[in-house]
Amino acid sequence: MGPLKGIRVVEIAGIGPGPFAAMMLADLGADVVRVDRADRVRDEVPATPHPDLLNRGRRSLGIDLKNPDGAEAVLKLVEGADGLIEGFRPGVAERLGIGPDACLARNPKLVYGRMTGWGQDGPYASMAGHDINYIALSGVLGAIGREGEAPVPPVNLAGDFGGGGMLLALGMLAGMLEARTSGQGQVVDASMVEGSALLITMIYGMQAMGAWGPRGTNLLDTGAWFYDVYECADGEYISLGSLEPQFFAEMVDKVGIDRDGIDQNDRSTWPEMRTRLTAAIKAKTRDEWCEILDGSDACFAPVLSLAEAPKHPHNIARGTFVEVGGAVQPGPAPRFSRTPAQIARPAPNPGQHTAEVLGDWGFAPAEVAALRESGAVR
Repeated sequence: MGPLKGIRVVEIAGIGPGPFAAMMLADLGADVVRVDRADRVRDEVPATPHPDLLNRGRRSLGIDLKNPDGAEAVLKLVEGADGLIEGFRPGVAERLGIGPDACLARNPKLVYGRMTGWGQDGPYASMAGHDINYIALSGVLGAIGREGEAPVPPVNLAGDFGGGGMLLALGMLAGMLEARTSGQGQVVDASMVEGSALLITMIYGMQAMGAWGPRGTNLLDTGAWFYDVYECADGEYISLGSLEPQFFAEMVDKVGIDRDGIDQNDRSTWPEMRTRLTAAIKAKTRDEWCEILDGSDACFAPVLSLAEAPKHPHNIARGTFVEVGGAVQPGPAPRFSRTPAQIARPAPNPGQHTAEVLGDWGFAPAEVAALRESGAVR
């Protein structure tokens, strides 16, 4: 199942964007094996799946990368892989003996994916950091927030996942596709600074055209009263995004506010119209607004919590969320008509499939036994 059936990827365990990229590839059918640290493997495999949903769809083996035999085991896995993903700071993989040169020497067709915040070089390359820092440097964080207020971090979506893991997955796919024709692998250097900058390309374009001003004063950043979230009578919120004139007219009509003589694009009227719309929305509950606006072209949706979203009728109809291993979670995306993606298995516990994976990837029983005896695998 899945369009990537037959693709094999080795994932060196990390956190955040690397696992997300590996999850996407596994959802799409790739056989992704996760190399977890040997010291995280328990003597007995827990009866329940691991709770980290980002690790779903893979099998896990425990390897001590500081053990020379463990590093050698990774290199042997690489011999049968199409790609490898690692998220160490620059230079760490090389010191462990599993850097690009060592891996490509074993498999010249390998696509070696590297996930970092700052990139493999540059003045910040060796510094620690997190999503908030990377999107600060790319200009993304500075663009998000209300006028006169501090920037608002959009949790860790723009750096870790949109600009990081998703861009790495795209890079891996492009590299593996090219390797099929050239017979040569390469290194994919995925940086969250550069990835998040890429996500905000349209806004840089609007700025170049003179159509983007300070934070919180623009069409898409809560500057416009007809593109914002509003509180309802019950303390819940709805979202409105009626940018186009026909959608704007329908929103105003459905909400029932008076805009006689008011031009949608006349910024001098925006404060007054925001006051009117705020009062109108506050007069009804979120459910009442759903009854009024559902099915319309007002560009509306209720603002749902993480607990509510899986229960919404549209998400149920589309199968947006699925339950695997007892955990409700977002399902694979996008959709494929002939080779549907699926979650092959719940998140593994570290080392749960060590012997199974080694056997499937060409290790003889005696080799597995020797690796166990040396402490290289667990």
